[in-house]
Amino acid sequence: MTVLVGYASAHGSTREIAERIAARLAERGVGAETASLDAVGDAGGYDAYVLGSAVHGMAWLPEATGFVHAHRELLADRPVWIFSVGMPAALRGPWKPMAAKEEPKVTEEVLADLSPREHAMFSGVVAPEHLPGAGRAVFRAMGLRYGDYRDWEAVDAFADTVARSLRPASGHP
Repeated sequence: MTVLVGYASAHGSTREIAERIAARLAERGVGAETASLDAVGDAGGYDAYVLGSAVHGMAWLPEATGFVHAHRELLADRPVWIFSVGMPAALRGPWKPMAAKEEPKVTEEVLADLSPREHAMFSGVVAPEHLPGAGRAVFRAMGLRYGDYRDWEAVDAFADTVARSLRPASGHP
């Protein structure tokens, strides 16, 4: 059993989450390889897939949606989990309710091409250099804060769910 933990990352936090998922799967006895979705050689060489993307403009990055679209027939026949890395944890005050509305919008295009077993929405890292000047001004005006909002326990729990699904009879936790 080999799982592709594929990702599309703009600034690295989605890549680091994918690496964490792959490491956790390996700890649980599931073979996993991590790769950028625009660099996957033989997409058919895997038994299962965990695919993730950074979220920009309420959508997955083009290389992620492109991979899903190009391989939708292959992915329809194998177990698939997806994750998105946005900024729901950075939302504060009156903006906090927007977090619940983000997930359906983010997954809309991806779900048109596949039916994953589960989708996880994680928060990533936001730094001033990740935003254009106007974006920094809006970010500050909304009262948001820069920082690393990744919840590693949630990432591990998601990976554990994947591992249990792929190795239900194993002795691994």
